[in-house]
Amino acid sequence: MDENENTNRHKLPELGEEERTAALARALEARAERRAALDEVRAGTLDAEASLDDPRLRSCKVFAWLRAFPGIGTARADAIMREARINPSRRVRGLGARQRVAVLGALEERRAGR
Repeated sequence: MDENENTNRHKLPELGEEERTAALARALEARAERRAALDEVRAGTLDAEASLDDPRLRSCKVFAWLRAFPGIGTARADAIMREARINPSRRVRGLGARQRVAVLGALEERRAGR
């Protein structure tokens, strides 16, 4: 395989104007849905366990999801992620079973005031 084949393989597909506009609209809609779900978490209408399985939050970063909970700021979210051994780039859909249990336990402890 020569260099041109290798570079072409990693090139993004060229989209026409209509395709680009449609992709942008889908991305904006997904962001709006994600924002609405995080607002539900902030308001307390969507609990932690249910939000982990909410399809609107699958592509949300765990750090942003944690920050949506009342009383969880940057430092506390960072501490929870370190304790649960969650990579900062991890998304909600990528959490393993042990990480889910650890995060839910930390949120429960926080809610119980420990």
